[in-house]
Amino acid sequence: MQLYTYYRSTSSYRVRIALALKGLAYDAVPINLLAGEQRQTDYLAFAPQGRVPALGVDSGPVLTQSGAILEYLEERYPQAPLLPAEPLARARVRGVAALIGCDIHPLHNVSVLNYLRALGHDEGDIQAWIATWIEQGLAAVEALIGDEGFCFGPEPGLADVYLIAQVYAADRFKVSLEAWPRIQRVVALAAAHPAFAQAHPSCQVDTP
Repeated sequence: MQLYTYYRSTSSYRVRIALALKGLAYDAVPINLLAGEQRQTDYLAFAPQGRVPALGVDSGPVLTQSGAILEYLEERYPQAPLLPAEPLARARVRGVAALIGCDIHPLHNVSVLNYLRALGHDEGDIQAWIATWIEQGLAAVEALIGDEGFCFGPEPGLADVYLIAQVYAADRFKVSLEAWPRIQRVVALAAAHPAFAQAHPSCQVDTP
């Protein structure tokens, strides 16, 4: 497998965590978003939206969108499952993942922030925008996850994949986690887990 990735991309980070949790080897292909490599013709040929991540697999087209990639990995490589077996439990995990992936992360995506800047908003406005949506979203996550272990039990799963990547973004944007002890607990557990360490942005080949 080839993972087209950018070290600081939240959605790329999710996929790296999942690959590490499942013990899957892959070749990292760095795409420098700051240099505009995602807009080059050869990349757009298989990722028309011009975003990361994208996953190249041996027997099919390149996959795009982190959610779809994570579903593929879960179905194709069921070892170290990211979802529980019971349907209601699976729905709860997916709900937290969707909250983060659909309602928090897109609102601080670089394309959104650049659009706000183009409309004339200054960096103070931008920071307030970012903090508002991260804080509202993580407050909801705090209320939805469990009191012990990772988000939903002793082993990490899909909700943790999304949460830890989002917490990295929160830290980048100087949003404190002080109000959310459950999230802090999950962050501490992930910090001691080798798969999360392996996937961390600071350990990627394209880290400046």
